[in-house]
Amino acid sequence: MRTQICHARVITAIVGCTALVLGVTGTAAAHPRPHDTARQVLGTNDGWGSYGTGTTGGAAADAAHVHTVTDWEGFKAALADGGDAPKIIKIRGVIDADGPSCDSFAVPGYDLDAYLAAYDPAVWGRDRTLDAEPDDSPEGLRRASAVHQDAYIKANVPANTTLIGVGRNAGFKGASLQIKGVDNVIVRNLTFESPLDCFPQWDPTDTADGNWNSEYDSAVVHGSTHVWMDHDTFTDGAHPDSTLPSYFGRIYEQHDGELDIVKGADYVTASWNVFADHDKTILIGNSDSAATAAVDRGHLKVTFHHNLFSNLVERAPRVRFGQVDSYDNHFVAKDGYGYSYGIGMESQLVAQHNAFTLPDGIGAGRILKRWKDSPLTADDNYVNGVPTDLIAVHNAEVPTEVLRSGAGWTPTLRTRIDPVRAVPRIVDHGAGAGRLH
Repeated sequence: MRTQICHARVITAIVGCTALVLGVTGTAAAHPRPHDTARQVLGTNDGWGSYGTGTTGGAAADAAHVHTVTDWEGFKAALADGGDAPKIIKIRGVIDADGPSCDSFAVPGYDLDAYLAAYDPAVWGRDRTLDAEPDDSPEGLRRASAVHQDAYIKANVPANTTLIGVGRNAGFKGASLQIKGVDNVIVRNLTFESPLDCFPQWDPTDTADGNWNSEYDSAVVHGSTHVWMDHDTFTDGAHPDSTLPSYFGRIYEQHDGELDIVKGADYVTASWNVFADHDKTILIGNSDSAATAAVDRGHLKVTFHHNLFSNLVERAPRVRFGQVDSYDNHFVAKDGYGYSYGIGMESQLVAQHNAFTLPDGIGAGRILKRWKDSPLTADDNYVNGVPTDLIAVHNAEVPTEVLRSGAGWTPTLRTRIDPVRAVPRIVDHGAGAGRLH
């Protein structure tokens, strides 16, 4: 065993740099990948994640830092082992991160019925938040209970880590992966069933009718760089929104996002994933505020390619600030569809070579949603097999929210571009967990 420097990264290898070869730009080169999928790295030009030093995860891990885990506590222990040393964590089977029941997270005195009685709009009104409520109030007890769940279901992923499912049926139920403030992470071949927030907060001022707001994304990339999400499946599983109750005339929302990329995160590639059966799916940049702009402006560079977006309501993704490249994806809409691409503050979205399958009654003008006046590029997209100018059809159907063409940049970090007519067949048969070869 010897240590060898290969351009920008230092790795440990048996012979030379067979597990990791960097080209002249520092990105992982397109040499034959290792037979062991756990040591595969993101290839050259494969989206923003390949920029600069590229994304290699734990490919250089030594034997002592290769773990196979089957339960939540074992998974957390493997994450903590060795700090930022390269590590590979193989997940076998479905790991249940739900743990104890919601009642076990609740602090003494918390009671949902008491919460509903205290903050019923007929009693509380709709013109003030609950933020100033004291610790011994129903809202204070809710906050304290939420802290317990937060500590249990979140798992912090360190730098230089590969997480990979073993076989066709590996993943997490109720987990929230935190890829926070680190560099160089790979997450592959895993199914994520969205966590359920046991203690959503009522906000009387969120819209004219109020809203229930929840926490816990299945995965969040927060201020991190060089992340590759590949062949994963994200779903609400056994707990779709249709199974959730309603209070105060609003759904008791217990889901947050499936994948959020926020707080100055950069250089992310999401490829060959399935995002299914969810409402607020992917958020890139989480606020229009000046403080957020100072962090996000110039960052949030993300590529989506060969993903299946199925039976979603919105945010596939919703974009603020970022240079987002979305190509060769398949979007399948069903009842309840809101929109796919959300055009937000200073976003620079390029959406090309995508296929959309819409049912009768849903017009192509709904594919784009303008939140802010930010130009985008949208070329060579097909709707129900027909070439469609998404911007033109949006402007015709929604003349009060006119969108402008021209994102102001041209993506260069792309691998193969499949013909749009072939995208539904290719993506539907190749995307998601259990289909990694």
